[in-house]
Amino acid sequence: MDKTHRSLTRSGFLWVMVAAGFLLLVLAAARWRENGPGTLVWLAGFMAMFVIRLPYSIRNRRNAIVEAHKGPDEVILLFAMFATMMLLPLAHLATGCFAFADYALPGGAVAAGAFLQIPFLIIFWRAHADLGRNWSPGLEMRQDHTLVTHGIYRRIRHPMYAAIWLSALAQPLLIQNWIAGFLVLPAFAAMWIIRVPREEAMLRRRFAQAWDGYCQRAGRVLPRFGTPTGRDG
Repeated sequence: MDKTHRSLTRSGFLWVMVAAGFLLLVLAAARWRENGPGTLVWLAGFMAMFVIRLPYSIRNRRNAIVEAHKGPDEVILLFAMFATMMLLPLAHLATGCFAFADYALPGGAVAAGAFLQIPFLIIFWRAHADLGRNWSPGLEMRQDHTLVTHGIYRRIRHPMYAAIWLSALAQPLLIQNWIAGFLVLPAFAAMWIIRVPREEAMLRRRFAQAWDGYCQRAGRVLPRFGTPTGRDG
């Protein structure tokens, strides 16, 4: 009996969303004067994130998935992240549809948001590069999945989530709107709280003692240095 699953990267819906996102991106860029300079920084970061991830999305479509968690809660979490990190910001920047929810922060907020984009993109790129064929947008385990403990994963177990935390913190500084900017924070906090324990449980089932030993050497989103202490980070 074939127990492989269809990878989320093979979904035709994904490519429809990519096309729609590109159209919104063009419209948003054309309205940068109305939206302000912070939104240009956000759009540049969004494009860089897309360029970093696209080659892995294409290549990893060939992965044979042997374990996948695609329940309603996982779908809701993924949709909430897609909506708050991409769809709502792009829709607002392209059309101004959420202008009623705008707020104003001091001028230094945009500079802080722009600064956060730098470590976000560096960590985001490095995490994809080190994961390679093991990367997937969903809770999936491929047939030849390996436990990655080199590169940025040497000291941090979840650098991808660390990068997205930085992006989520930057977004409401760059897009000063309660719907298009701020909502990403509760959406990603929910994903972090619900999904990470499941992901770690899946890795523990697959790699057993190797995973437990790795957890002693690497923190969750903050790097761990020195002698293992048994604390999580």
